[in-house]
Amino acid sequence: MQNPSLYPRHAEKPLVEALSDWPALLIHGPRQCGKTTLARQVGDSMGYAYFSFDDDVARAAASADPAGFVAGLPDRVILDEVQRVPTLFTALKQEIDRHRISGRFLLTGSSQVLLLPLLSDSLAGRMEILRLHPLSQIEIKRGIPNFLDALFSGTFRTSLISRLGDELVDRVASGGYPAALVRPTARRRANWYRNYVETQLQKDVRDMSRISSLDALPRLLSAAASQTARLYNLSDLASPFQLSRPTIGHYMELLARLFLIDRLPPWHNNRLSRLVKTPKLHIGDTGLGCALLGLSPGALAQDRALFGQLLETFVFQELRRQSTCQDQPLSFFHCRDKDQVEVDIVIERGAASIAGVEVKAAATVTSSDFRGLKKLKKATDDRFASGVVLYDGEITSSFGDRMFAVPIRSLCDGPAIPFHS
Repeated sequence: MQNPSLYPRHAEKPLVEALSDWPALLIHGPRQCGKTTLARQVGDSMGYAYFSFDDDVARAAASADPAGFVAGLPDRVILDEVQRVPTLFTALKQEIDRHRISGRFLLTGSSQVLLLPLLSDSLAGRMEILRLHPLSQIEIKRGIPNFLDALFSGTFRTSLISRLGDELVDRVASGGYPAALVRPTARRRANWYRNYVETQLQKDVRDMSRISSLDALPRLLSAAASQTARLYNLSDLASPFQLSRPTIGHYMELLARLFLIDRLPPWHNNRLSRLVKTPKLHIGDTGLGCALLGLSPGALAQDRALFGQLLETFVFQELRRQSTCQDQPLSFFHCRDKDQVEVDIVIERGAASIAGVEVKAAATVTSSDFRGLKKLKKATDDRFASGVVLYDGEITSSFGDRMFAVPIRSLCDGPAIPFHS
């Protein structure tokens, strides 16, 4: 396995562009996803100094005298793990307002620092925000991230690509955290993920909130992993714990702020009146989820129901990770009606275009697999770009009316080989 710091990142281009016209840029995402590596790779080439607030001295100095700390900084500086010194944000605002220079501050944060009132009040209109995810499959394989372009243009060509087969299970179980991927065996990767959870929860949750049952958080995250790709049901998540439902709800908010879980919102449309309005729960990374559930690749392959859930999460996370390099921002939803007709992932590009993705663990596709996508198309008319069933097969093929069956490998590794006439 190659050095993870050498993987190309989708976020590098938008990061460099943002530094050219914003005084501050915040890269936020989970710990160990590559924020510091990316910031330093870009910053070193552009003459940035570096300070980390995981360092006790730097954190204490910035907390004791925020204005003096900022005033003494070099002209261009990376401030790592900035959420650990929230009192710094007002001083950053004052410095930006005195000297509005593009690319002055490159910040990173490992929690949803946008939820901190001091940040939202102080740096509004002064800072670009860039979400960094763990590695996508395209980044790992150094492929061409063209799936979303083809999805919104409806230009999937009939083509062949080899099945992933057993390799798909391995990829789902491995996840995308760089430090886990360099571990030589599945067992060592799982050990890294479990230690990661313990370390992050011990360090970051104590910084964010005083909670009465810190030991409940890893168990709650494991429960969330078992419910991945299902409708978010707080009562079910709370039932094994001797804690109140509001307390579990608060703990779930903390896990979301640490980017360890995602809640995919429901898609709404006035022409479909019986849509379920509940978000869908996804674990933040499938490698993390498998480790929490004690699932080796072999065990995951045997549990087809849970593999189906984790595969849907794997595809959702891959699409979101690839969306970072899209010129237009994309919004992600799920869609389900009272008759259980659903589309796993609904993607909107602005107000003008919408596409749907259904995920199937099997190696074949039939017309009935497009039921939800056809309903989505009917409800959106000219806005509908295309609908895709992603499956573990070999052939990309049209099913008519802007509907396509596409191998998951084409999403993960890049373009397939077209047939020649």
